[in-house]
Amino acid sequence: MRKVAVVGVGETKFSGRQEKTAVELFSEAAMDAITESKLKPRDIQSLFVGNVLGDFSEGQGMVQAFAAESIGAFNVPANKYEGACASASMAVRDAFMWVASGFYDIVLAGGVERAATMGTALATRTFAMFSDARYEYPCGITFPSVFALLAHLYSARYGIPLEKLKTQMATTSVQGYKYGQLNEKAHLRKQVTIDDVLNSFMVCTPLQLHDCCPFSDGAAAVVLASEEVARRLTGKPVYITGIGQASSGPLANQSRYLPRITAREISVKQAYDMAGIKPKDVDIAEIHDCFSIANLIAAESLGFFEFGKAGEAWMKGEADIGGKVAINLSGGLKSKGHPIGATGAGQVYEIVKQMRGEVEPGRQAPEPKIGLTDTLGGDGGTLCNLILQRGW
Repeated sequence: MRKVAVVGVGETKFSGRQEKTAVELFSEAAMDAITESKLKPRDIQSLFVGNVLGDFSEGQGMVQAFAAESIGAFNVPANKYEGACASASMAVRDAFMWVASGFYDIVLAGGVERAATMGTALATRTFAMFSDARYEYPCGITFPSVFALLAHLYSARYGIPLEKLKTQMATTSVQGYKYGQLNEKAHLRKQVTIDDVLNSFMVCTPLQLHDCCPFSDGAAAVVLASEEVARRLTGKPVYITGIGQASSGPLANQSRYLPRITAREISVKQAYDMAGIKPKDVDIAEIHDCFSIANLIAAESLGFFEFGKAGEAWMKGEADIGGKVAINLSGGLKSKGHPIGATGAGQVYEIVKQMRGEVEPGRQAPEPKIGLTDTLGGDGGTLCNLILQRGW
């Protein structure tokens, strides 16, 4: 396979209800990525877009074809990906494979969502479609309850008293808000303390308001190119060197492995093996912190910390700048926001900007060379991981 580089990235602000349509939001991010790449829309050979809820948020299907037309990439193949929150990561992964294979030289990938526009009630109901609609949802299971269940299982499995675990989870939230406050594109830009987290209202025990990410509107896009093309376009190519994806069935069928997520551990091993690296080699990571407990579970499954020890690691600063691995310097889903169809591409955007040294002061990692993205779709149904490495 050929080497594949990210040569341009674009991202809208992630926020609450936006007036722009999904096509308009994606076009904004896409044109920023294309312009940054020193390309023209006519240079794009194919378009891959993650979008999950367009049918519900604005009654618009097939956003990928309209987006291609909108940016001036006329008549190119345009595909849509739906893997719940992992949709944009799936789009980037497939775009990588098409360029690596030699079939295309330049591909645009990303995602868009208007989840906040739907309002809490409809968004909660439609998000629940990505767990088991026949058995889980009728029993009252929505995603806050899924991750609350995982928190209880985590507490029991590793012998961590629930009150202690809540403080550990709160520490991850506080770190996310700390960096999100500095991120000009973040949805929730505010200072939050551990006491604020522990005193916020209960959503689903033990998860409280600040343990949970918001519904967000937004879009992100990346331009991928072959190594030969990339060297003509930029002196700072960021190569995708490892990819992984795996799936699982309904949550009940995962019960023997919970709170660990089988698909994540399979997916990230694929990515590590392909890149030829180990978890200890990763400098920065954008991981799927839809709920604070998800931080702990993900960081352990990705190999950053021992199982049952991630909360202690966060409290010691080992997941912060200057620690073992710097996690979610964008603010993560918790603070940057979670427009589900766009989230994975937004993670790639952040890693690339970090490697180029182009993020706001106060949240820049010192010369990161290897980064990882981690996105989870549904309650473990789809997992996708990408490894990115600085190419200069």
